[in-house]
Amino acid sequence: MVVSPATQGPGHERTTMLTIGEFAQATGLTAKALRLYDDLGLLAPADVDERTGYRRYTLDQVDRARLVARLRSAGVPLRRIATIVGLDDREAAAAELLSYWRQVEADTASARQVVATLVSQMRGHDTMQPTTSTTLRPTARSAHRAGQGGRSLDLDRVYPREHRIAAQVTGQRLFAVADGYGYEGAADAALDALEALDDVEAYADPLGALDEAVSRAAEAVAGRDAEAGGTTLTALLLSGDRALVAHVGDSRAYVVRDGGLERLTRDHTVVQSLIDEGRLTEDEARADENRALLNRALAPGSPAAPDLSVRPVLPGDRFVLTTDGVHSVLEPRHLAEVLLTPGTPDDVARAVEEAVLAAGAPDNYGVVVVDV
Repeated sequence: MVVSPATQGPGHERTTMLTIGEFAQATGLTAKALRLYDDLGLLAPADVDERTGYRRYTLDQVDRARLVARLRSAGVPLRRIATIVGLDDREAAAAELLSYWRQVEADTASARQVVATLVSQMRGHDTMQPTTSTTLRPTARSAHRAGQGGRSLDLDRVYPREHRIAAQVTGQRLFAVADGYGYEGAADAALDALEALDDVEAYADPLGALDEAVSRAAEAVAGRDAEAGGTTLTALLLSGDRALVAHVGDSRAYVVRDGGLERLTRDHTVVQSLIDEGRLTEDEARADENRALLNRALAPGSPAAPDLSVRPVLPGDRFVLTTDGVHSVLEPRHLAEVLLTPGTPDDVARAVEEAVLAAGAPDNYGVVVVDV
């Protein structure tokens, strides 16, 4: 921390100046994010050394820096951020932000109507035809356990259920992982609602059946006596020669095919949406206070409609479902190496579990491995 020499003359108070590292620590941001804000014209340093290019900031810039970061986290466009932070009147700034958000809601409502019409036209009246082929049979293994990071409860759940884990599960059609939070029982309630999908041989509209089952799961979770708590849910339904995936939250689904690993889901977190849209950088996301905040989950008051996807299934495909106690602990390259290793679902599930434990298992974890 230094004192600006320009303010040390008679009649001037000494001004405390912070290096970019000190300012980053004071604001909870990263130096890279602060340089980005400077480049974008959102937060210029109070002083830049002409010789070294070092940036220095004053303490009265801390609040502005935090405001810029929060507006970025909310996905507010750069031009609007510049207008908001440039207003000295807090009431005027609040009015500007509220006006922006009301337009976002109006635009979203208009887009929703267009999308609903397009979806109806794309699916037609017959939706997906019943599938009679039963030539592809899955073999699966699942596992879950409490982490070693001091968690008092294991709230992760997998389907097929624990009592079926002792042996390979063959011929099963439904597989799922759920990562509960806040209270015990949310993940179980969600899987209970899904289990009926295993009791019917075929559906005239399997995608619609899966979608409705997730809606029932959301209602079951919301109906429990809990104010704060819920669960993620990622479900795989094998219907003939198709794989149907329904996904809410930050659990994940992958497919291994032809020696490659493909992720089938995207995380429903605040920062992931902004990264996808190019509104937030990876570096900003790592320091963002909302980086673990879900914007979709099966929980009271939360948007719970799932992402849906359909893809053909080929003999030799391997599908893997994980809770974030797996994929947030293992580096992407390490996880890929484990999932691509030849072996039975039992071999792979055990290898995933061993890798997570070797990494310290800071969180509860669950994994389901399905070979077709």
